Amino acid sequence: MVIFEYPKDPSKDFVKRVVAVGGDTVEIKDKQLIVNGNIIKEEYVVYTDVTTYPTITYPRDQFGPVTVPANSYFVMGDNRDHSLDSRFFGFVSKNMIKGTLKSIYWSYDRKTSSIRWNRIGKKIS
Repeated sequence: MVIFEYPKDPSKDFVKRVVAVGGDTVEIKDKQLIVNGNIIKEEYVVYTDVTTYPTITYPRDQFGPVTVPANSYFVMGDNRDHSLDSRFFGFVSKNMIKGTLKSIYWSYDRKTSSIRWNRIGKKIS
């Protein structure tokens, strides 16, 4: 997980998971992440929309293949159906990275208006 300048507006910081680095080939088929030809198991990913869109309509569920340039990263959010990430804004260059995340500092559930105490302090993998 990295903190980086949002490529479309550097005044904003984004937090996303690095799924591929320079030289890797990334592809998404029917919402499944494939890196260098290998299907990636991602237990942390959340899907909330049963619809699978074709590439022409929306790059969310069908993407690539693309090769990540040197000194760049392909990042994706864990809430894949609702994440603004590299599928939409492209690669994140190394000089845009501000830091990495090691653990959850704060967790709040907007739906229940409560703190998620069981998540605070957990390590991020």
